[in-house]
Amino acid sequence: MAGHSKWANIRHKKAANDKKRAKTWTKVIREITVAAREGATSNPDDNPRLRLAIDKALSTNMPKDTIERAAKRGAGELEGVNVEEILYEGYGPGGIAIMVDCMTDNRNRTVSEVRHAFSKAGGNLGTDGSVAYMFKTLGVFPFPKGTDEEALMDIALEAGADDVVAEEDGSFEVLCTQADFVTVDAALTKAGFNTNEGEVTMRADLLTTLDATEAAKLLRLVDALEELDDVQDVYSNADIPDAVMEAMAQG
Repeated sequence: MAGHSKWANIRHKKAANDKKRAKTWTKVIREITVAAREGATSNPDDNPRLRLAIDKALSTNMPKDTIERAAKRGAGELEGVNVEEILYEGYGPGGIAIMVDCMTDNRNRTVSEVRHAFSKAGGNLGTDGSVAYMFKTLGVFPFPKGTDEEALMDIALEAGADDVVAEEDGSFEVLCTQADFVTVDAALTKAGFNTNEGEVTMRADLLTTLDATEAAKLLRLVDALEELDDVQDVYSNADIPDAVMEAMAQG
């Protein structure tokens, strides 16, 4: 059992921020297409990443025939636009490291839009490897205060999870590798745990604390990036204290 992690509050802040814009079907379709192409199959039973993308699509009430067409296009079973996944790296206000996960059918358009967003916010787009080493990809399953800790640990660790983290507010997080996400998800669901908020994400090993001025600038950059059609997710190593968030909300 690991100790307290600041990620609990950061996750809630990100969730609140994410509500400002709904995930469009276009972005989910791109995820399905890329997952099917990388896994070389449109069958989610043989492609864990595709299964995760399909689950996300279903949660947005996307029609099954739309999902199937996207998967078949990605696997080469149907003709369609070639979509590829690209990770851009850069630095935001306050020297914050940022990873931008994009899926696009036009690299030139995407890099131009991402570079403009960084520049306008006082940041800069970096080269490959400039900040990626600070981040790792992992599966995260959050659970609220009151969850049966012992039962959660037994099921999660038996299923292959790497850790169960207890937060200061009494909530928990189950952490696993991206490869084990689907297996851990299935085991937790079968045991009666609600995994609807589970996700594969990127997290930095070390966080940088921001003051109100820097935080406001960073959030403007994140919003600008997330508004771009080709951007799927934005990750950073920022730690914005609760007091700073509250002051920003009031001011």
